[in-house]
Amino acid sequence: MEHHAPPAPDDVIIQVSAAAVAAVDDRSSTSQIEEVGDGGDDDVKTIIGGAGGLTRRTFSESYRMRHRNPMEFTPWEVALLAYQSLGVVYGDIGTSPLYTFSSFTLPDPDQDDLLGILSLILWTLTLVSLVKYVFIVLHADDHGEGGTFALYSLLRQHVNFTGKRMPVPVTRLASDANLKFHSKKSSLQPRMLRFLEGSVIAQAVITYLVLIGTCMVMGDGALTPSISVLSAVQGIQSRSSRITQGHVVLLCVIILVFLFLYQRYGTSKVSFSFSPIMLVWFVLIASIGLYNIIKYYPPVLKAISPHYIYIFFAKNKRAGWEQLGTVVLCITGAEAMFADLGHFNKKSIQMAYSCLVYPSLILAYAGQAAFLIKNPSKLSTTFYSSIPEPLFWPMFIVATLSAVVASQALISASFSIIRQSIALGCFPRVTMNHTSKKYEGQVYSPEINYFLMIACILITVGFKGGPEIGQAYGVAVIWVMLITTHLITVVMVIIWQIHIALAGFFYAVYTVIEGLFTISLLYKIAQGGWVPFAITAFFLIITLSWTYGRSKKNEYETNNLMDSQEFIKTVAMSNRVPGICIFCTDLMNGIPPIVGHYVQHMGCLRELMVFVTVRYLPVTSVLPEERFLFDRLEPFGVYRCIVQYGYMDKQSMEDDEYVVSIIASLKEIAQNADEVAMMDSALANGSTFIFGRVILKMSDNHNCFKRFIINNLYRFLQKNFRSNLSSLKIAPSKTLQIGIHYEI
Repeated sequence: MEHHAPPAPDDVIIQVSAAAVAAVDDRSSTSQIEEVGDGGDDDVKTIIGGAGGLTRRTFSESYRMRHRNPMEFTPWEVALLAYQSLGVVYGDIGTSPLYTFSSFTLPDPDQDDLLGILSLILWTLTLVSLVKYVFIVLHADDHGEGGTFALYSLLRQHVNFTGKRMPVPVTRLASDANLKFHSKKSSLQPRMLRFLEGSVIAQAVITYLVLIGTCMVMGDGALTPSISVLSAVQGIQSRSSRITQGHVVLLCVIILVFLFLYQRYGTSKVSFSFSPIMLVWFVLIASIGLYNIIKYYPPVLKAISPHYIYIFFAKNKRAGWEQLGTVVLCITGAEAMFADLGHFNKKSIQMAYSCLVYPSLILAYAGQAAFLIKNPSKLSTTFYSSIPEPLFWPMFIVATLSAVVASQALISASFSIIRQSIALGCFPRVTMNHTSKKYEGQVYSPEINYFLMIACILITVGFKGGPEIGQAYGVAVIWVMLITTHLITVVMVIIWQIHIALAGFFYAVYTVIEGLFTISLLYKIAQGGWVPFAITAFFLIITLSWTYGRSKKNEYETNNLMDSQEFIKTVAMSNRVPGICIFCTDLMNGIPPIVGHYVQHMGCLRELMVFVTVRYLPVTSVLPEERFLFDRLEPFGVYRCIVQYGYMDKQSMEDDEYVVSIIASLKEIAQNADEVAMMDSALANGSTFIFGRVILKMSDNHNCFKRFIINNLYRFLQKNFRSNLSSLKIAPSKTLQIGIHYEI
């Protein structure tokens, strides 16, 4: 029989003194406890210091401590980081000269056309990649981490999201503000902050923008390997008339298969060669560009004057407008400068781009334009046609290797994005293997890897290397940039507290620029632009179905909590056997319904019971001494434990080590020697982990669309993706999974 209790509050009230937080030291073994409330079920005790010391001992091997204070680098160290960033950050934008000019489809371009295109490329590179990303967006980091999720987590730390009607679960505790990697709010309250905190719709819009942006990056991850490798390999056709486009596509597919099969060995296995390859690439394209400028048309850099853009559109009108979206290809990978910020730092990325990448790209595009002014018929094969004959084969090899580097960066980014999505609870669990003991961010997911491989092969075979693949790629790139513009504007006003007029000017300029690109690319949807939307829709359906199902499950459990008095009575009437019973639940308040289900079938309870909730926060990392939050419940021997992780942390729960950590930390709040003795006795008699396998069914009272999502899509995801149990390192002999049916 189910007993209904009032819904639990959204927030558990936890208070931690600032002095206690300041006193925490990695070597500390003292305990500071602050208790709030009247000792009821919903009161939480926070352990700092003592639990931190114990956590440090038990988690030190699996959890890499992050530096507490910003690290200072010498100019030489910054230069070294800048060199290393070449192979990770700039593979995508660095290889864009392979396909940008050749993706234009003007029938008979003349000098004015080519100077207009070059002017568009130069100004787009300067305004978007250099000004927007290098000098503005890079400053919107979340304690050194970048990317769409970092922007979102930064906003979540400063804005009190209500959690209602939100696709991403929102739980907020008072203790969150005291975490090391949680940004502190300013005393000033901008008008936009008050509006955003009071508007559930605005919060939902921001969240959906983030989800769409991350799903678009997955489309980018499927398109980048295809267009990069195809563009690099196509040059071989100029060596022999016997080599057809079919041979090029076949060679490209072989390279892609080997590239994706190699992913399981980890990025670090080949990363040592990435930076030298890209350094050689940038030197070569800059040198060849300079050579072509001098040889074919020295005044080509006069295209820096924007009046050539006006001439281009005045002459070509609608045809010129339809070509505008192709210009986006010159800034593919600009988002990677922000997304990969966590691997380096702002100064190193700014130095590498400003001093090497940007000048090299300018010279490369100017050289290609100078060549085309004298050879306009070579537009479709611009890159390889503009290379001097003696350098063809060296450039072919370097270009192919650079295309692999560009592909690797986006594939790795896709793994990281899925990992962060899982951490925030908005994507079902897939296998996540850590391929590096040194770097937490290097992960590999076989399911995502093989999906991307199949998508890349289908795209490569389907487009056959035609210009349509460039149109599809441009759509994916510009949508992610447009979403970043919206998010960074909110960050400017709320967090940086820039004057609304200045932030509005930034928003207007870049919304117009990127909006024009977006509108132009809409004409290309039927010619290949639908591909990134299809991939985005695929991942968005999975994300929204999963988050909706989880929200309905949590809503049911919250509304059907086991009454505290009934729980006390159930415990008193049950046989208490030696040992520890750990109930794993998503709820941070109250007694989950699974407990009654368990007692009904087992008829007994262990002498020590702990309700454990693993909680992911919208912060980069949670330090080991901040890992555990504890609460003593009624009756004797029942406790609650909240385990906290950041979205960049590696979750490691090995059964014996984990149980020892919990018991050692529980002893810090033990009230007497008898309680300590009970804990030691329970630990000596073994432990059992209890997991609920929930079957969710929506009744006929709801509309058919909601029933389809829960009864079909969500249940399919539950059955075919990995369970929570699969990610934990717990021996099967110590787990008990209980099936329970929820009808909502």
